[in-house]
Amino acid sequence: MAGRAVWARRGIRAAYAPVRSVLTPDAGDPVALARAFHQGLGCEECYVADLDAIMGAAPQYTLLRLLAAVGSRLLVDTGAAAPVEAGNALAAGADRVIVGLETLPSFETLAAIVAARGSDRVVFSLDLQAGQPVVRPGSPHRVGPLPLVQEAVRAGVRAVIVLDLARVGSGVGVDLELGAEIRRAHPGIELLVGGGIGSARDLAGAAAAGYDGALVASALHDGGLDTASLAVARRTHVRREDQRSVSR
Repeated sequence: MAGRAVWARRGIRAAYAPVRSVLTPDAGDPVALARAFHQGLGCEECYVADLDAIMGAAPQYTLLRLLAAVGSRLLVDTGAAAPVEAGNALAAGADRVIVGLETLPSFETLAAIVAARGSDRVVFSLDLQAGQPVVRPGSPHRVGPLPLVQEAVRAGVRAVIVLDLARVGSGVGVDLELGAEIRRAHPGIELLVGGGIGSARDLAGAAAAGYDGALVASALHDGGLDTASLAVARRTHVRREDQRSVSR
């Protein structure tokens, strides 16, 4: 937000402040944090939410290019709501562009973005607030989470993030029941979760529920997760991927 990395808490964006992290002395420096994630923690992919762009301002493409130069793959939400906007994010350094429910005009638009940019470059974010979908004003998509995921899959999406803003920065854990329901309905998609991870136990629970990966920030900033915890989570993920490949 405004060129700074902020500590997101429960989706109350007006209260977000530059993050102070155990990973770097530079409060709110997004490039320093990206280096710490990549070089210090071995993170191969970083999630970037351009909150200004999501709320209607111009995307911060210059900063995105600097983050891309650090070396991690970037999973980026710039509030893209059209194929050209998704293409601009990819051209600026995103490896995959996130299309969020919060800024999505229609699932026809999502299908057009997937058709233009490829299903391997587009991720749908199921944006929630305390379990309820967060939709664009005037959007007709006022249904539950599962039908929305179904619509995204029909639009050609192969990867979905379940992102509950009310859980972000809380450390209360993720919605395991919803994850298990989505996994049963769509066994072949990549399923990620964001909001609530506070410990290695939370990561293990998310994996057991069927999530393939988790967005983690607060637990890294406050030291709740360290390199040893992440190494265990990665080994568990590799074993689960091997098991899924055998079952397929």
